[in-house]
Amino acid sequence: MLNYRGFYEAAGRADGCLCCPPPGRAQQGHHFIGVPVIVLSLFIPLAWLRVDIGGDVPLGLVMLGLFIVLGWIGDRIAALGPVQGWTWFAVLFVGGWILQLVGHVYEGRRPALADNLFQIFVAPIFLAAEVFFALGDKSDLRKRVEISSAAHRAPTAPST
Repeated sequence: MLNYRGFYEAAGRADGCLCCPPPGRAQQGHHFIGVPVIVLSLFIPLAWLRVDIGGDVPLGLVMLGLFIVLGWIGDRIAALGPVQGWTWFAVLFVGGWILQLVGHVYEGRRPALADNLFQIFVAPIFLAAEVFFALGDKSDLRKRVEISSAAHRAPTAPST
């Protein structure tokens, strides 16, 4: 659950940046347009990051469930306080990257992220799909992924 009370208390101590806006609704009106416009602008590049899962509702529900659980765990860790929260953040973030990089060295393959930074957004849905594949489900999606992967890994002829 989001703790807005704590946010507003902290913001109120930060030179009155949010909790003490200038008087009058006219002076505040730009926030009601500007903030949604900025948020909307963020959805434009996010829309380019689409992964074709074929409108796969079960796969989407698995991802939603995973993010709810991870969000809940993150909230529990954050509730421990800033020192423990930032410590857990550093350990998990750095540890996760170390695990990824060591795993790629063991595989003998470059991370997909090295070729395309946007792969970081694809990885969670790919992992959810891998769970379905391991359970023998989503054979059509698996075939499409394998064909796409084979085409991506195919050697290219040097240009002359």
